[in-house]
Amino acid sequence: MSVPADSSRLLRIATRESPLAMWQARYVASRLAEHGFETKLVPLVSVGDTDLRPIDGTRQVGLFTKRIQQALVDDEADVAVHSLKDLPTQFDERFELAAVPPRETVFDSLVSENGITLASLPPGAKIGTGSTRRMAQLKSLRADLEILPIRGNVQTRLSKLRGGEFDAIVLAEAGVVRLEMHDLPRVQFSLEEMLPAPGQGALGIEVRSDDAFARQTLGYLDDSATRLAVIAERTVLAELHGGCLAPIAAHAIVTKSNRDGADELTLIAVVMSTDGTRRLEERAQCTLAPASAATNVTAAQLLGKTVAETLRAAGASELIASAR
Repeated sequence: MSVPADSSRLLRIATRESPLAMWQARYVASRLAEHGFETKLVPLVSVGDTDLRPIDGTRQVGLFTKRIQQALVDDEADVAVHSLKDLPTQFDERFELAAVPPRETVFDSLVSENGITLASLPPGAKIGTGSTRRMAQLKSLRADLEILPIRGNVQTRLSKLRGGEFDAIVLAEAGVVRLEMHDLPRVQFSLEEMLPAPGQGALGIEVRSDDAFARQTLGYLDDSATRLAVIAERTVLAELHGGCLAPIAAHAIVTKSNRDGADELTLIAVVMSTDGTRRLEERAQCTLAPASAATNVTAAQLLGKTVAETLRAAGASELIASAR
C-alpha cells in the first residue's frame, strides 16, 4: 500500500471516555504511529455512558456509537473507534468501516469474588449482565439463576460485584485482557456454553466516506481474516433484524482446509428464547478465493445470509420478536 500524499496530516481519533474505550483509541493511535502517522485523541461522552438504565426497545440502537459518529459529521474528528459489537448494522452512507484490526479473544468469562464456576454457584445466585444473549445462554445452563441487568463500564460493574449486589457478573474476556486485569478472579466459558455476540472482541474503525486520506491510512490496520469473520457474523444480525436486545450469538473464523490448503470461512449462529428453553443453531462454511478481497467479502455476506435464512425458516423471527 502506498503512503497517502498528505502523510503529514494529523488524524483526530474520537473515542468514548471509558478506560476500555480509551485503551482502544490508544491502540489505534499506536498502530498508526508505527506507520508514521500523527494522531490526537478526542474523548467524548456517549448517551450509553451517562444513562445507566437497563437497555430497552426504545433506546437500543447506537447507544454507544452515535456521539462518536457525530464527531465525524461535525468535523470534530477524522476517525471513530468502536467496539464492533456496539456498532449498528444499518448502512449509513456518511461513514465507511475503514479497518477491522486483528481480533482479541471472543470468549466471555464469569467473574466473581472467588473465581468460582457457574456450576458451583448456589441456587438462585444473582448474576449481572446487560446482554439478552448472555442471559438466554446462562438460563439454558442454570435455569435457577436470577439474572439481573447491569450497566456501566468494566470498573463500575466490578464495583457493584464487590459491593455485594451480585454473586457474579459476566464480562467479555477481551476487555479484561485489554485492561490487563490478569489477576481478576474469573472462569472462562467455552464456546459451547456461551457463544459470543456478532463482532465481539473486534474493533471497528470508521471514517467519513468522503475522506480518502483517512480511509487509505486506516487501511494499514485492517486484518482481512477478522474482517471477513465479522462481516459474516454481522450479516446474520442484520438479516434477522436483530439488535443489542436480540438473543443472537454468532462466531465465524477463517481456517485452512485439510483438503487442499485453501482458506475456509466457517460460521455458527444461535438464536434463543430469553428463558433459555429454545435454541436454534445453524452452522455453514464457504471456501475463500486466494487474493480476491471483493469476492471474499461477497462470499462472507452470502454465508451470513444463508445461515440467517435457515434460522428464520426454523422460527428465529418469533424468538427475536418475543425478546423485544
